[in-house]
Amino acid sequence: MGEKVVAGAFELSDRQSYRRKLHQCLEGLERLLAERRFDRPRNLMGMEIELNLAGADGMPRMMNGEVLQRIASRDFQTELGLFNLEVNIVPHHLEGRVFDQLAEELRTGLGYAHRKAGEVEAGIMMIGILPTLRRADLVAKNLSEADRYTLLNDQIVAARGEDFSLDIQGVEHLVSTSSSITPEAACTSVQLHLQVTPPRFAAVWNAAQAVAGVQIALGANSPFLFGRELWRESRPPLFQQATDTRPPELRNQGVRPRTWFGERWVGSVSELFQENLRYYPPLLPICGEEDPLAVIDAGGVPGLQELVLHNGTVYRWNRPVYGVADGVPHLRVENRVLPAGPTVTDVIANAALYYGLVRALAEESRPVWTRMPFAAAEENFDTACRHGIDAHLVWPRPGRSGGLARVPAVDLVRDELLPLAAAGLDAWNVAPADRDFYLGVIEGRCRRRVNGASWQADTYHRARDAGLGRHEALAATARRYARLMHGGDPVHNWPTGVDPV
Repeated sequence: MGEKVVAGAFELSDRQSYRRKLHQCLEGLERLLAERRFDRPRNLMGMEIELNLAGADGMPRMMNGEVLQRIASRDFQTELGLFNLEVNIVPHHLEGRVFDQLAEELRTGLGYAHRKAGEVEAGIMMIGILPTLRRADLVAKNLSEADRYTLLNDQIVAARGEDFSLDIQGVEHLVSTSSSITPEAACTSVQLHLQVTPPRFAAVWNAAQAVAGVQIALGANSPFLFGRELWRESRPPLFQQATDTRPPELRNQGVRPRTWFGERWVGSVSELFQENLRYYPPLLPICGEEDPLAVIDAGGVPGLQELVLHNGTVYRWNRPVYGVADGVPHLRVENRVLPAGPTVTDVIANAALYYGLVRALAEESRPVWTRMPFAAAEENFDTACRHGIDAHLVWPRPGRSGGLARVPAVDLVRDELLPLAAAGLDAWNVAPADRDFYLGVIEGRCRRRVNGASWQADTYHRARDAGLGRHEALAATARRYARLMHGGDPVHNWPTGVDPV
């Protein structure tokens, strides 16, 4: 949600007032679109990375407030759990040596944060789900000490009306319950922002949806939760179940979850905000003083605070974002698919693949979403979460003959998508050196069939084969991961096996 909200009770009339305000905001957005008031193209991108705090033993540390005091930088903020932080990278122009510049900024910032965390016997880890997390770590008392998290938890719990159920069948089967949304804090991700003009929004969003499965297959990094080996990317099922406001009866009626992939390709950004209002009851019906239509009538630019707040409680994997910068409104696609880590180089390589692909696919004369049903993109996302780099994905056959084929993700990327991503980065005017280096990291993962999830699983099983128990093997895997993560070599070059005790 970004902004601090003050916890408090809501009156019965608050939701009705908020709903009316939401419709005013939507009308205001559509007026701004019709009047072409949005920012010109500036090729701007941004990045947020959610982080874990862990000790030298690989176990989580519940001390983000103390660590943030020592870091003392506005670039770092709290996240949902006491063992979480988030780092925000200022927007950059997608051009030149932007990826090397981002990598250097991240290494500097994360290195500094890691040193400051070390002063209180903690450390920074970029990983999708910290494998040493236990059920006892993900309870309400370990929510971050900020009113907005308490309020969000209270409202989601009240909407659901019963405990949350976690049921994930993967390599092993996890069944668990929670009385709060705290298990969501296990999910730490990378969010990639891309500013787009209104006429291009639908094409970019559709392209992002089309490649979400590819992103997960190549970038999966979350195979463990509560001591169980689950999906190669377990964040999506965990996030959906940990925030699910629907009791079983509403699920059986087909009510949409608040965390979802979507159900169709779109033709405009308005369609997504309209869906938010049509399908999702407000969780935080907090009305501001602004009259958005009056602001527009006076020639100003409204903040549309209610629309922005409501949008922040609908957890799309590719989310539309409305913002105002320097008095000018703009739109962004926020890509929320990827887990954090493993290394800075891996994160930047994932970003280069994404930004290159969405640029190339959005500009194709026969876009992929006209040749592939939306259900296939959703199936790819689910398949990639389950199987990671070993996934087989559905994709349109090359040429004009049409039809779909199911192909190994690594072959699809190497044979077809890497050349497209390179062309997309060229269109952004990214320097060839950056293009070749970071897409080369992706090619290396495909060639060796290794990503963060496969490395974690292989290392864990080697530790078990060496005689370690389940939890000792997970802790040893976490410690080895942390050492190699800070070493910086991309994950496909990491040796498997745990460090000797």
